[in-house]
Amino acid sequence: MRQNSLHIAVLLLFSAIMTKAQISPGDLSNTHAEMEGILNCTKCHVLGGKVSNEKCLDCHQELKTRIYQKKGYHVSDEVNNKDCATCHSDHHGRNFKLIRFNEDDFKHQLAGYELTGQHNRIDCRDCHKPDLIQNEDLKKNKTTFLGLEQDCLSCHEDFHQKTLSQNCASCHTTDAFSPPSIFNHNMSNFTLLGQHQNVACIECHRMEIRNGKDFQRFVDIEYQNCTACHTDVHNNKFGKNCSECHSEVSFNFVRSSKIFNHKMTGFELQGKHRYVDCKQCHKTSFTNPIPHNRCASCHQDYHKREFAGIQQSPDCDECHTVKGFSGSSYTIEKHNENQFPLEGAHLATPCSACHKREVRWSFRGIGERCVDCHEDVHNGYIDEKYYPDQSCEQCHAVTHWQENRFNHSLTKFELLGAHAKQECMACHGVDDKNNGNKYDNFQYLSMVCVGCHNDVHLQQFERGGVTDCMECHGFESWGSIDFNHNKAAFKLDGKHVDVDCAACHKEIEAQGEIFVLYKISNFECIDCHQ
Repeated sequence: MRQNSLHIAVLLLFSAIMTKAQISPGDLSNTHAEMEGILNCTKCHVLGGKVSNEKCLDCHQELKTRIYQKKGYHVSDEVNNKDCATCHSDHHGRNFKLIRFNEDDFKHQLAGYELTGQHNRIDCRDCHKPDLIQNEDLKKNKTTFLGLEQDCLSCHEDFHQKTLSQNCASCHTTDAFSPPSIFNHNMSNFTLLGQHQNVACIECHRMEIRNGKDFQRFVDIEYQNCTACHTDVHNNKFGKNCSECHSEVSFNFVRSSKIFNHKMTGFELQGKHRYVDCKQCHKTSFTNPIPHNRCASCHQDYHKREFAGIQQSPDCDECHTVKGFSGSSYTIEKHNENQFPLEGAHLATPCSACHKREVRWSFRGIGERCVDCHEDVHNGYIDEKYYPDQSCEQCHAVTHWQENRFNHSLTKFELLGAHAKQECMACHGVDDKNNGNKYDNFQYLSMVCVGCHNDVHLQQFERGGVTDCMECHGFESWGSIDFNHNKAAFKLDGKHVDVDCAACHKEIEAQGEIFVLYKISNFECIDCHQ
C-alpha cells in the first residue's frame, strides 16, 4: 500500500510539472515573480483567455488614474486602445524588462509635455528622478517615469522666493532662464520709455542676499518719482517732479515750459512731432490757433501737386507717417488700385527701380506698357503680327523674363518632340549670320533640318539640293530611325535582313571628314563578299 501511495504521489508531481510546462510559456519577470504559479494565473489572465487590461490597471492604480483623467502617454494616439500585453508582455524570464523603449527617439509630446529648448538637450534622468516625484508611493520606484508635475517650480528652485508669479512661462522660455525674453516691462506699472529702454535690468533691479541666497529684487521698487533712482542735481530747487521739464529721451532735453497735454488741443503729438521744439510751430503765440487738420498746413508739398485731384492734393498721411518722411506706407494693395497693378516679378521690385529720382522723385506719368520701362530687344527683328504694338505679354509673363508662353503653332513651324523642349535661344540665338546680335535671329529661319543641323551624311540623301531628314528620323530623338531599306536601290531579303547596318555601311574618309557611306554604287555580291 505504501509503495502504491508513493507511485501516486510521483505521478501527481510529474503531472503538475507537465501541466505547468504546457500552460506557462516561461518564468515571470522579477517584477511579477510573486505571482508565479498555476494558482495565480487568473490574477492577470481571463480564465482560459488572454491578459486582461482591467486586471493590469487594478494593480497599476497610478496609471489607471492618469488614463481615467486622459493624461499622459498611455492615452496618446500611439498607445490608446492597445492591449497592455502588446508592449509589456511577460513570461520571458526573470531578468526580462517589461518596460522597453528607445529614450533617444521617444516622442515626449505624446506624454502630454513637449520638450523644447534646454529641456530637449538634457538626459531623461535629470528630470525623472525620485527627488522630483510628488507621489510617495511612486517615489519608491526608482525606474518609473511617472509622478512628475508640469509646473516649473516642481523641478526648479524658485529664484524669486515667492515674490513673483508662480507661472515662470509668463517671463521665461525653456531656451534660457536669463534674460527673461518674454517679459514685457510695458505691462508692468512702469513703462520703459526713451533712455530707460537701454538701461540694463541690474541697474534698477539690484542683487542682494535673502534667506542666505542670491536674490534679485523685482518688486517693491520706488518709481513714482525720478529722484527714487536718479540724483536730484537741482537739490530740490524745482521740486521732485522732474518730468515737468525733462523727458526720458534725454536729461539735457529741457521743455520750454511746464509739461502740457497737447492732446487737449485736438492735435496729439506723435512720432517726430514729439521732439519738435514748440517754437518751431508756435512762432508768435501759443494762444492763436494753428491750422493742423492737414500735413500741408505746415509742410510743403514735396511732390508739387503731382497727386493733385480736381481741388487739392491728397494729404501726406496717405503715404507717410509721423515717424518720418523717409519711407512710405503706400501699400501694394493701394498700388493695385491704380492703372498699373503689381504682379509677378514687379512685386519684388524696389519702388526706386521704376520711380527714379532725377531732380525729385517721379511717381506719375512713367508709363504703363512694358516698353515704357524695358528695352525692346526684339524691335525690328520679329514680325509685328506676333506682337502688335510691341506688346511683350504676347510671349513673356511678368513672373520671369525667361518664362515664355508664345504659341509657336502660329508660325509655319510647329514645335514637336525634342524641339518643344528647347530654350528659344537654342534656335534663335547668335550665329554667324546676325553679326553677334543675339536677338536678330527670330525671322527668316530656314524650316528644313539642315538649316539648323549639320548634315552628317554629307549630302548623300540630297534631292534637288535639299536633304529631307524626316525620311529617316523623327522629332523625338536623332537615334530613332525609321528607314525602309526596301525603298532603296538594294532591297533586303534572305540573310541580308539580319545583317547589322554597320556591316555594309562603313565609315570612310572623304573631303577631310569621316562619315558613314550610305550611298553604295555597286551591288554585286563580290563587292561585299570575298
